[in-house]
Amino acid sequence: MMRGMNSRLKKLILAGGAVAALGVGGTALAGGIGSDDGTGKGDDGEGTAITGSQLDKASKIAIDQVGGGRVTGSELQDEEGYYEIEVTKDDGSQVDVHLDSHYNVLNAKGDGSGGDN
Repeated sequence: MMRGMNSRLKKLILAGGAVAALGVGGTALAGGIGSDDGTGKGDDGEGTAITGSQLDKASKIAIDQVGGGRVTGSELQDEEGYYEIEVTKDDGSQVDVHLDSHYNVLNAKGDGSGGDN
């Protein structure tokens, strides 16, 4: 009986360790998306990076808005919206998608072009 309990305890400890490791890795990944320099600031170094479920939701909307790509930067409460998501498209071009606090798209501007996409 004692041997079975030790085996279960070991499994619980290993499972708990795996869950904790995944949590730390996910946090590091989310923080890294919003910051190129590891400071936790947005992609231009001025604001705070978006993290967690806010980043997940805003990223999905931004990628859908521009027709695909990957998120390469984020900023919370910049001068153009509540959320800013930088999407790099497959062709290498970058688009900044600005959302309000309810995740409504305000605009999507190509970096350097100044126009809506």
